[in-house]
Amino acid sequence: MRGVNADSHSVTPPAPASATLLSRLAVPAGVLAAVAGAFTYVAAVDPNEPGHYPVCPLLEVTGLYCPGCGGLRSAHAFAHGDLVTALHANAMGVAGYAVFAVLWTVWVVRVARGRPGRFDPGPVQLWTLGALLLVFTVVRNLPYGGWLHP
Repeated sequence: MRGVNADSHSVTPPAPASATLLSRLAVPAGVLAAVAGAFTYVAAVDPNEPGHYPVCPLLEVTGLYCPGCGGLRSAHAFAHGDLVTALHANAMGVAGYAVFAVLWTVWVVRVARGRPGRFDPGPVQLWTLGALLLVFTVVRNLPYGGWLHP
């Protein structure tokens, strides 16, 4: 039987609440550590210097900016506290950083309170995100969208 000592048939005491809280927060902490590590690397290795990162294949072949073009430069500027340069390099990237921060915080609070920490976007949210990325991509490649070029 689970939780029962076979010799005395007594119930073992439950794990301390702090241990369960720490174990529940392990995954969100790991995700934050991975994101912080990625930002630390991009902050240390400047994407503005050629040869450190691969070139965007869509930009290389077609000359068109994809929604991710300028993302590394945006992350580099953001990590150095230069919000204006980060927005100029990739405005959707900066919006993504903010959305990640909010969703991660909500996740941690829910997990800390013992609630499920799932984020399950529905079709409306996914189609909205896709439409925003499509509009961003189209506008940044039009002549009047030059302010969105990385």
